[in-house]
Amino acid sequence: MKLTISQHKRLIFFTNNTRKYQKISDFSKVLEFFIMIILPKEKTIPVKNSMRFVIFFGKPKAGKSSAMAALENNLIIDLEDGYKGLSALVVQARNINDFGDICRALQEEIKNNDGKYPYKYITIDNATRLEEMCMGYAITLYRQTPMGKNYQGTDIRTLPNGSGYLYIRQAVKKVIDMFRGLCETLILVAHTKDKQINFEGQEVNEMTLDLTGRLGDILCGEADAIGYVYRKKNETIISFEGGENSVREARPIHLRGQKIVIAESDENNNLTFHWNKIFLPE
Repeated sequence: MKLTISQHKRLIFFTNNTRKYQKISDFSKVLEFFIMIILPKEKTIPVKNSMRFVIFFGKPKAGKSSAMAALENNLIIDLEDGYKGLSALVVQARNINDFGDICRALQEEIKNNDGKYPYKYITIDNATRLEEMCMGYAITLYRQTPMGKNYQGTDIRTLPNGSGYLYIRQAVKKVIDMFRGLCETLILVAHTKDKQINFEGQEVNEMTLDLTGRLGDILCGEADAIGYVYRKKNETIISFEGGENSVREARPIHLRGQKIVIAESDENNNLTFHWNKIFLPE
């Protein structure tokens, strides 16, 4: 490796201070001399399909499962037996250990396929059940802390001042982050609920994910797009229209503020899907 003049100077400085860094035994100190920030000179070019985490939510029977089943190369982690009547790439998960088994199977596939993802998309359906399945994991996380090492309870939500919800959020996020690294795009399917909020001095209803506490807000904050799925006559529509009292929003320009017909049925109830309007062709 050829070093720049600046790196040579850093190497000389490090060599002259070897004794000091041997005492510290901190390899990160070595890296400080070689990691250099390169400031940008030009604006980056936007990537069309840059969505790493997407949330679709809606009421029951809105067409979410049918749409997910129709998405090509999409592994669905089904938590509630919602896909028995559909043709789909489905694997069942009934407890937190199942998530670990699925994750290890995916990692093995990636290892045996020269680092390539076996599935372009992974869908977890649904968020409410995911939160329930993470309750035991949240207790495990709490018991790993000094405060919780002697905890013998069975419902972490009963901890004083609502502190148990922090560990529920951590548990759910760890599961989600685990699968985000195993595909190009992770999709979370969720049910919807109405939540009252104070907006400019008035109580208004906000349509949000059916999750407890701040978990829904945190997940929505990390998502690249949040779409509301609903039916209108023979069409299934995903709305990304945002607003002051809505979690619907999207970072990609082609989705921002849009209502997109994702599926439509003919007179014989044959469905035609249009996922290419959401995930643009490369």
